[in-house]
Amino acid sequence: MAVDRIASVETFSIRLPRDSAAVRGTAGSPTALQPGSFDYRWSEAYATLYSVNFEAALVKLTAESGRVGWGEAQAPLAPDVACLIAEQLLRPAIEGQAFELSASGVGALRERMYAGMRVRGQTGGFMLDAIAGVDIALWDLVGRATGRPVCELLGNAAPDTTVPAYLSGLSGDTADARIARAEDAWGRGFRTVKLFLDRNPEDMVELVTALRKRFGPAISIAVDALWHLDPATARVFGHALDELDALWLECPLPPEMLHAHARLAAEIKTPIALGESYRSRHELEPFLAQGCVGWLQPDLGRCGITEAVAIARHVAGEYPNVQVVPHISIALGPQIAAALHFSAAMPVVPMAEYNPSVFSVANQFLAEPLALVGHHYQVPRSPGLGIEIDEGAVRAVAQRPVLQPVASD
Repeated sequence: MAVDRIASVETFSIRLPRDSAAVRGTAGSPTALQPGSFDYRWSEAYATLYSVNFEAALVKLTAESGRVGWGEAQAPLAPDVACLIAEQLLRPAIEGQAFELSASGVGALRERMYAGMRVRGQTGGFMLDAIAGVDIALWDLVGRATGRPVCELLGNAAPDTTVPAYLSGLSGDTADARIARAEDAWGRGFRTVKLFLDRNPEDMVELVTALRKRFGPAISIAVDALWHLDPATARVFGHALDELDALWLECPLPPEMLHAHARLAAEIKTPIALGESYRSRHELEPFLAQGCVGWLQPDLGRCGITEAVAIARHVAGEYPNVQVVPHISIALGPQIAAALHFSAAMPVVPMAEYNPSVFSVANQFLAEPLALVGHHYQVPRSPGLGIEIDEGAVRAVAQRPVLQPVASD
């Protein structure tokens, strides 16, 4: 088996201005923000920070052979943190290390990065986000080296060439405006839409009722509660969604509340969707074992390709009634492409999340845009992730922390 070595790890911290009002109600921008002087501001609906910018953290690996791989950590806030972790903690773990140009070779380097801070308790959060960015870049590099798209490297001899998309969010300040957005999406073939609970449960029930009346049983409607309900409110809201035949209720309670999620799942018919806040099988297993999860939503920018595949295979083997749909929020090309390759290769994945405004921004940094035809993503077929980063465009907007290596004696 051919081997290579990582010669350098480079990161790019990205902040792009955006019109927050124009994308309100969609992935990564679900609520109005309180006024303030900081770029990070509190939601007007609940106690969570959002950025006024579109933020991302990109990773570029260069091998001794000259091959390059691009990855991305999920970083809707503070992309500098993931970049610094990659530069300061992950670079010493992998730079100069020989590795096989194979799935097992990527897995070995991923385990080496994960082990580096495990004894210090860093097995989640920003540490895993940074590892995910490097992991995606490793898969891209190996795919380019072997001349194969990542989806073919994931153990599926005949990966899908397209992935159905569901529409993530309906922008608009009124129910009529959001229904008009749904009508436009319906005309383009979308039959599944996710709504964000950016106001109150009563308003959301009215909107779901209006959508159900307009489109009938053919439309599938999921609701993302954005982690901010209490158990009693979630139960009442869940029963209302039961009557409206909702597809899932996403993130209803604070992510730490294992037993409350289990009780809610037992009390309502609507399946609960979880996954975006957790980064490994170890974090997810208690929620799976307690029967909390009907739809599992790993975020490739938080768990990486290696762990996402491990999660999907674990679910397929141990929890066959759970469906897997990757979470795609604020993201650039590497993160979206990684989710598409994952979706194409894993039989347990029926569809992937789609946000038009995010997709448009991501394509600005690609030499050839990712494609959506109707309501189907086209899975890139070129080697690696199948995308070419416009590095000049990235460097023009990057605010990358600069860390110079220490000269040896």
